[in-house]
Amino acid sequence: METAADQVSSRKARVASAAASLLDRTAVLARDIDRSDLVARAESALVRVTDPRIRIVVVGPLNQGKSQFVNSLLGCDVCSVGDDETTAVATVVQYGETAGAELVLAEPGGEPRRVPLPLDELLGITPATPRADGREVLRIDVSVPSPLLADGLVFIDTPGVGGHGNPHAAGTLGLITSADAVLVLSDSSAEFTEPEVAFIRQVLNLCPVVAGLVSKTDLYSHWRRIVDANHGHLQRAGLELPLIPISSVLRSHALRLDDRELDAESGFPDLYQFLRDKVVARGEANTRRAVVMDVQSIAAHLSLEMGSELAALRDPSTAQAAVAGLHRAREVAEELHKKTSRWQQSLGDGIADLAADIDHDLRDRLRRVTRAAEETVDECDPGKDWDAVGSWLEQEIATAIGDNFVWAHDRAQWLAEVVAEHFAETGDVALPQIDLADTDAFLEPVAALSDLESGRIGITQKVLVGMRGSYGGVLMFGLITTMMGMALVNPISIGAGVLLGTKAYREDKQTQVLKRRADAKSAIRRYADDVSFQVGKESKDRLRLVQRLLRDHFTDIAEQALRSINESLRATQEAAKLESSERAGRIAQLEENLRAAEELTARAGSLVGERVQAGRSRKAEVGA
Repeated sequence: METAADQVSSRKARVASAAASLLDRTAVLARDIDRSDLVARAESALVRVTDPRIRIVVVGPLNQGKSQFVNSLLGCDVCSVGDDETTAVATVVQYGETAGAELVLAEPGGEPRRVPLPLDELLGITPATPRADGREVLRIDVSVPSPLLADGLVFIDTPGVGGHGNPHAAGTLGLITSADAVLVLSDSSAEFTEPEVAFIRQVLNLCPVVAGLVSKTDLYSHWRRIVDANHGHLQRAGLELPLIPISSVLRSHALRLDDRELDAESGFPDLYQFLRDKVVARGEANTRRAVVMDVQSIAAHLSLEMGSELAALRDPSTAQAAVAGLHRAREVAEELHKKTSRWQQSLGDGIADLAADIDHDLRDRLRRVTRAAEETVDECDPGKDWDAVGSWLEQEIATAIGDNFVWAHDRAQWLAEVVAEHFAETGDVALPQIDLADTDAFLEPVAALSDLESGRIGITQKVLVGMRGSYGGVLMFGLITTMMGMALVNPISIGAGVLLGTKAYREDKQTQVLKRRADAKSAIRRYADDVSFQVGKESKDRLRLVQRLLRDHFTDIAEQALRSINESLRATQEAAKLESSERAGRIAQLEENLRAAEELTARAGSLVGERVQAGRSRKAEVGA
């Protein structure tokens, strides 16, 4: 296991070194040409390369062993473990030379505030911790000197999803949008439930690298049947998800006893294999791809500017040719201005359409849930089954919000691709990371589902209801029988009173049930309306953030392209005025810079070739 980690670390170091060297040379060339915008782009890419953190989010239902899994994986206690729901705040665990922890708190109108957290207070932190001083707790950042994290892996332990009144599902989905991989954990005590399969579908739509972990195999001897059953559920749902059986307890014992056989039985080596082949290798490929795109794009911008000037210097024979070139350059610049207007219009129209579609989709989903809840209420006595109805309603609404969130994320990515098509002539355009995280506040202002009377009444109240109904029967039939010479209270009047009292009790009971059903439907509608109001507002806010993100991203691309055209135009004009004595030196300098740009492009292409060759080598090693 240590050898595999060393191999991963060495390969990552080689990739980072090659990419950093390439970006450094690109930045130097851009600086020599006095293109500060391209220098900033190369330096930004260099920051990503030198800090290639891979975020792995651990999710799953309540009390499935997520926190214990993270502790066992790292070999230290950084997450709360217990029989109750102990993880109430997302915990981000990353590498640090020394162990430490910080509370990250929301700061209205500014950057999040960080508060040092003693390690002995790390376990059991809740959103209501006194150290927050009333501020919203965003997460806990923990640093530990774990060898596994030294390669850039970052694990995020999340609060459990599901359960009555649980508010964490939306926030967990928000974390997944920016994750490089997701581990969905469910214990081996039972098969996947329908809500779990629905949640897995949402996760797969938000993150391309997902694995299912079947935990606590040391507790349940039938875990193999559970794994097979889960495979069947996923297959019927049309979902492809690798399932890895694990035991955190066996893993902890294996580390303590240095027992390789016990470690193999824990399933963690298979998990390391997944992380190495599917997560780390994919992170390397993404790093290479991003570097190649940035380097080739920057080299193309520089080549355009230098090539225009070089062409003018090499062929200054006729002014007509120079004038024609200037006109063509001006036409290109004007066309770019037109394209700028078009992509901005596409973005604005796309966001408006997206906001309308997302709002309609949310309302439609909530209406279907509301109708189903009302039908359920009509078939039962909500006073007796209100807890079950409330739990089901909150679960269904959480699923509806999650599906709406996933669809919004997919549509936002599609919109980014549509806008990027306007820049197709400039080559491959990098798309920004669409991050709609921080959805944990979706339902915070929404009041909980109203309580409902149970409808249970005592024996005294039952007698009183019956007596009120029987009084009229005794009196009416008693008066009739007195005409027949009988007493007011006689067997006939008493029998009539009993019958009418029973009827009155049943009618009163039915009336109370109908009243409780009406109250239940009213509570359901109010709750759904509150959810629609709050989530709709949050969705619109996040779509505005997406619009600003896309606007800023593509504005930078458009400005870089426009500046390249303008610089080419300026260089061509200056080349026509350059003295003959200076032409030879300038031509030599431009030719040298162009060769450097071509070399950068070739080096970027070879970086992709190295990735392909590395992939073939890994396949050959597996085959051997």
